[in-house]
Formats: sequence, structure tokens, C-alpha cells
Amino acid sequence: MNQLFIQKAYINGKWENALDQSTIEVINPASQQKLGTVPKMGEAETAQAVEAAYRAFQSWQYTSVNDRYKLLKAWFDLIQQYKESLAAMLTSEQGKPLKEALAEVDYGAEFVSWFAEEAKRIYGRLMPQYRADAMSFVTKQPVGVVGAITPWNFPIAMITRKCAPALAAGCTLVIKPAESTPFSALALVRLAEQAGFPPGVINVVTGDPQRIGKLLTADSRVSHISFTGSTQTGKTLMQQCVPQLKKLSLELGGNAPLMVFEDADLNKAVQGTMASKFRNTGQTCVCVNRILVHHKIYDQFAELLAEAMAQLRVGSGLDLQNNQGPLINQKSLQKVEGHVKDALDKGAKLWLGGKPHQAGGTFFQPTLLTEVHRDCLIAQEETFGPVAALFRFDSESEAIAMANDTPLGLSAYCYTQDMERVFRVSRALDYGIVGINETMLSSTTATFGGMKQSGIGREGGPYGIETFLEKKYTLIGNLDLNHQIIK
Repeated sequence: MNQLFIQKAYINGKWENALDQSTIEVINPASQQKLGTVPKMGEAETAQAVEAAYRAFQSWQYTSVNDRYKLLKAWFDLIQQYKESLAAMLTSEQGKPLKEALAEVDYGAEFVSWFAEEAKRIYGRLMPQYRADAMSFVTKQPVGVVGAITPWNFPIAMITRKCAPALAAGCTLVIKPAESTPFSALALVRLAEQAGFPPGVINVVTGDPQRIGKLLTADSRVSHISFTGSTQTGKTLMQQCVPQLKKLSLELGGNAPLMVFEDADLNKAVQGTMASKFRNTGQTCVCVNRILVHHKIYDQFAELLAEAMAQLRVGSGLDLQNNQGPLINQKSLQKVEGHVKDALDKGAKLWLGGKPHQAGGTFFQPTLLTEVHRDCLIAQEETFGPVAALFRFDSESEAIAMANDTPLGLSAYCYTQDMERVFRVSRALDYGIVGINETMLSSTTATFGGMKQSGIGREGGPYGIETFLEKKYTLIGNLDLNHQIIK
């Protein structure tokens, strides 16, 4: 791990401190101990990174797809080689169980491998000849410098899901990782450096998110902003991009419903609920936030879910016996406490948990709330914590209306054995991602993104690289295409 543990930012192929030498402390959320520091950078250092990326783009955009492929594959191989070290670092700074961290490293690495191959499949198109003396075609070329702003909950996978397609397309990067989890990003870039990416192609700035984000959105040399995070921050970045009409892709918050119909396989529904709700201590944008259960099986489902939740072991993610870690910080803990109190004040019943865990710090008990009302905060906002909230419904139409009753539309889930209902519900849900009898949906081969206020654009899969490409139409006129060839 020490080889990859770096406490400096990376600009134009060099590891740098902030110009004023200021730093930000990074805390292990499980132990509340200081892990280290990273530079607290602002506009000046970000401008240097943008300049480096802009200069590197002038040559990087013309590299062959074979060269990009080889570099990305070399990066993939190094990530796999050091995955245990990366996972341990990830758990230390983010808190998730080591098993989940290892899965994230593998998942993140797969994006690099997938988009290495996609670099070879950037196809143009010859257009129909609509004039006798002209030929026209459409080509695709990289958008330019990309500002990639990534979150703390999946600090490895969210970087590779943005950076791999951008690099495959021929773009250069300025990465702003979350200040809570910067070491994973810096370790990935150290491996990219070892893989042979030229100076300036990949840059990382750490520090003040407002100052760095404002510079990235304002600088005309940055052609595209790719952001994953809260809906409110996404709106702010969008407003800042308006003066230049800067291209933007946003993967924002969710408020995922899970519908359990009366014909569902309850054991599988409980397993799916556990897998989604408590992964990363409930700190995922696609995790189940509202569990909608048909009244006929409501009590039985609640009992089965409570039994499963009671088996969760809370503690440091580095202890392999634990399967739920801490919340990321005190602010997150306070939000979870507030959501639970609000639900109880409005008539919900506490079945299990409900309090900070005896382990202290930012650990919170796995919590089950029943008879939750639709006017509760937990129904209207992402809780981002280990709280399962159960709502009743009586009919399919009511369940769909409840599921869609949110301005967000990232992911939704449904458990039923009625195939006609499967297609009705999937079509009716206003969500970009729908899981039927399954809650673990993320894949390198599929698209990821939401409807409504959950974002703009898609990441991953065959469409993920399109975000970083411009389509250019070229016409060649005054051609003698009717010249007779005489043998």
C-alpha cells in the first residue's frame, strides 16, 4: 500500500503541493484517525492543470486507437496487479468492508478494459449522396479537455467510469476527487503514470471543491464537465456552465423504490433488499430508499427482513467478519438520525435499531422502520444510510404512483412473478435503471444514468464513450463523379 500512498496532486506529469503549501486532512471514518493529508489547491493550481491538459490534447487527440488501447490495457493490468493494496486503501479512507472494496476495484478495472476495446470502435458514417457532384461523411472526434469531478462513495469505480472512455476517445483530463477519499484517485493515477500515459494527459487536483469546480466550469479550455454527486451540486455546476454552453454530463442523486408485490418470492426479495439497501452502509445513489410492500405480505416481509438485518455485523471494514462499515462523516450521521426521528415523529414504528451504534464514531445501527408515511423526509430525500423504510400499498397502480412520486429517477426495483406485470411496471416507471427480481444491476456493459433530476447523459456500456465525442459533418463538393472510364 505504501508504494501507492501519495500525498501530493499530479499536474503535467509531476507530483505537486499546493502553491501556498496548505493541506487537507483525510480521516479514516472507522477509527476517526488521520490517514494523511493532500494539497489544498484552488484556482491557480487548477489553471495549471487545465493548461497542461490543453497542451497535451493537441497531440494526444491524434494518437492511434492502437496506442490508446495499449496504454489502457497496461493500466488495467496494473490495477489488477495491485488490487489488494487499492482495496485496503479504499476501505481505510471510505470505510466500506474490504470484500466490497475488492469488488469495486475489479468493477473499476473492468471499465478500463472495456473502453480500451471501445477505442477501436469509434465509427463514422458515409452519408447518402444527395448531389451528383458531392460526397459527404460524418466523423467523430474527441471533445477536448474533460473536467471529471468524482464522489467519495465509489472513489475508484467512478474515476475509471469517466476517465477510461474519455482517454479512449482521445480526450485529456483534469480530475477532482472528493476531498474525503483522494488517496484512491492518486493511487490510480500513479498506476496510469507507470502504464506510460504522457505528461498532461491525466492530471489530478485536490482541495477546495467550490474553487476548483468554479475554475473548471469557467475556463474555456475545458470542453466538458463530467460530474457524479448530489443533485443540488449538479444544478450549481450546470448554472456555471451556461455562459459558455459547456458540455455537461451529470450522474446525480436517486430515491430508489423497491416494489414487492403479493406474488413475489419473498426470500429473494429480502436478499435483494439486503444487497442493495446495506451495500456501502446504504451510501449508494442506486440503493433502495423506499420499500413498497403489498399489504397482503407486508408483515411477513417485515419479519423476514428484520431477521436478515439482525445478522449484519457492524465495525471496521478491515475486519473480514464485518459487513457494514461507518458512515462517511458526522454530517451523514446527523442526516440519518434526522430522517429516523422525522419518521418516528410522523407515526412510523421502530422495529430494529434507530440509534448510533455502540462502536461510536459515525457507525449507525441497521434500522428497520415500518408503517412509514409518504410525507416523511425519508420518502422525499436520499437517506444515504442503513435505514430500511417500509411503506404499504394495495394495488399495482398505487405502487407505481408511489414509486414515481419524486423529482428523481435514477433506479427502481420490482419483485414479482407475473410476466405481464414485469413489462407494465418497467414501462411505467420514470427511471433510467430498472431491476426486476434483482437489485445488483451495475455493469460495465450496460448504460448507467437517470431520468428527471437524476442526471443528464449515460455512463458505461456502448454509449459511455459517446459523451466524449463530437460528430463532424464534412462535404466534398465539385467532384467529377460521372467521369467515364474507357477501357
